[in-house]
Amino acid sequence: MAQEQEQRKENRPPREGRGAQGAPQGSGPRGDRPGGDRPGGDRPGGDRGDRGDRGDRRGFDRGRPEGPPEIELEKLIGDSLYLDNQAHAIVSRMRDMDSGTKSQLRRLYSAVRRAVRAPEGERQHEFVMLRARLAYTIARHGLRSLDQIEKLLLQVTRRNDSRGYERFKDLFEAIVAYNE
Repeated sequence: MAQEQEQRKENRPPREGRGAQGAPQGSGPRGDRPGGDRPGGDRPGGDRGDRGDRGDRRGFDRGRPEGPPEIELEKLIGDSLYLDNQAHAIVSRMRDMDSGTKSQLRRLYSAVRRAVRAPEGERQHEFVMLRARLAYTIARHGLRSLDQIEKLLLQVTRRNDSRGYERFKDLFEAIVAYNE
């Protein structure tokens, strides 16, 4: 069977820009490759060449940061206009990146409201669990546009301040409203 395949390869016309052996013009014979005469070298599956580490290939340039800058908690607490602008930006990204998020957002917003209403001694725990639920929802439904919210929720939980919790709830409410 191997002889039959070799025979078929020899009967093919050379590819454009390649010599009679099928190698790029100007290159040495196939025996010069690491791995001997075998086209794929030591790897099974053929000659794929060294493509290098391409990493994440979602269309992002390697020089650009992945996604928008983080939401600043201090600005969020002190400036209502900043809160509104951030809500608009998140909803805009959601429309560009994600789909079918309205019901998931409403469920998460209900959980945020319950966490804010929790007794002060349990509020931080409720927000920690909310962050876990948010992370699960983001991963399960591919809601990459909500990554900023998850990072902000971590900041709010670490600060453990009632004003921060209220502002987070307000931001989430604005996101739900603008997403309708």
